[in-house]
Amino acid sequence: MKKLFGGPGTVSGLILRIGQCLFASASIGTMASSSYFSSFTAFCYLIASMGLQVLWSLGLACLDVYALRLKRRLHNPILVSLFAVGDWVTATLSLAAACSSAGVLELYIRDFELCKAHPELGCDGFQISTGLAFITWSLVAISSLVMIRMLGSI
Repeated sequence: MKKLFGGPGTVSGLILRIGQCLFASASIGTMASSSYFSSFTAFCYLIASMGLQVLWSLGLACLDVYALRLKRRLHNPILVSLFAVGDWVTATLSLAAACSSAGVLELYIRDFELCKAHPELGCDGFQISTGLAFITWSLVAISSLVMIRMLGSI
């Protein structure tokens, strides 16, 4: 089996996982620093989803570092299956959280004009956090597609 960009145990895979972890952490930090985020269920769901993404990506990044240090390949069919399922689950949760947050933002910013009436809500922070969540999802989507491709070639 040839090495794929973003595969487990590769430098590109480690960079992809670190990127996922950093963007998900930034999304959590930005959302948590905004005022009144806990008043909106979609934003709490975004924090929970990104928290799960941080844990998953950090765990796989540690596995990548281990594999790179020992110069081992993580192309065991059982491991790749686990990585594929985990990536698809976290990708689905990340996309759902980002889309629900974007929907709530669209409703409050454009339809209700709530952000204009109440600037103390911190809508800018909500928007930045949602954007970071979409970037996280795109990195997870790349990773999950690589895992499915690897799973098909084992």
